[in-house]
Formats: sequence, structure tokens, C-alpha cells
Amino acid sequence: MTTTSAKPPSLRGKRILIAKPGLDGHDVGAKIVALALRDAGADVIYTGLRKAPGFIAHVAVDEDVDAVGLSILSGSHNELVAQTLEQLRALDAGDIPVFVGGTIPENDREALRAQGVRGVYTSDIPLDEVVASVAQLLS
Repeated sequence: MTTTSAKPPSLRGKRILIAKPGLDGHDVGAKIVALALRDAGADVIYTGLRKAPGFIAHVAVDEDVDAVGLSILSGSHNELVAQTLEQLRALDAGDIPVFVGGTIPENDREALRAQGVRGVYTSDIPLDEVVASVAQLLS
């Protein structure tokens, strides 16, 4: 008996910006997600630590990305997401999908989606599910 495994999702040809807004100095999770997206074929740009929402929006536009992933562990996700979305809209780039990962309490997730966030990923979600979800988001 042979089994056929599901083909891993491909992000080939997609450009994804991974950013760390605010003062949060922990970026291991962001780097792991960036590597997983890269391994799935995406061209990943990582901003580094402690970037302002306006900076993130400008990089997204300058790099012509297909999506922006924000990694936030500091607890200021509501404010930083709102500011980033506002900055993207100000640059006429409000159509770029934004997803968020990190320490996001259950009761804040729906509010983030209501702001326009397309995916919310926490550390309890397996990495392959995150990659598959982002691939679905961009298909």
C-alpha cells in the first residue's frame, strides 16, 4: 500500500515582509516564521527589531510585498497593528494583507481581524499550519 503525502504549500514568487514593530526585543519567533516562509518558496524581507509602523509601511511599499507579517510579543499589538494599517492606507497600500503573530490573547484576536488583519498566529499553532494559512491567504 502506498500513501501519498500532501504537497507542502508553495509561496514561490511571493514577497513577504516580516517586521517587529514597537520596542519588543525578542525576534526568534519572527526569524523562525521567516525561514519557514522562505523554505516554502517566498522571498522574505526581515526588517529587524524595533521598527516604527511608518517605517514598516514604507518598506512594504518600496519592496512591493504581497503581505506583511507583524511579530508582536510586547502586548501592544492592538495599537501597533492599528498604526501599521493606518500607515499602509496613507501610502495607498491598504490592500496589502497583514497577518500577526506572537503573544495575542484570545479576546484580542477578533478585534484584530475586525481592523483588517487577515491571520492571527500564536505559538500554539504548528509552523506548517502557519505556512499553509499564509499560502492560502496569498492564493
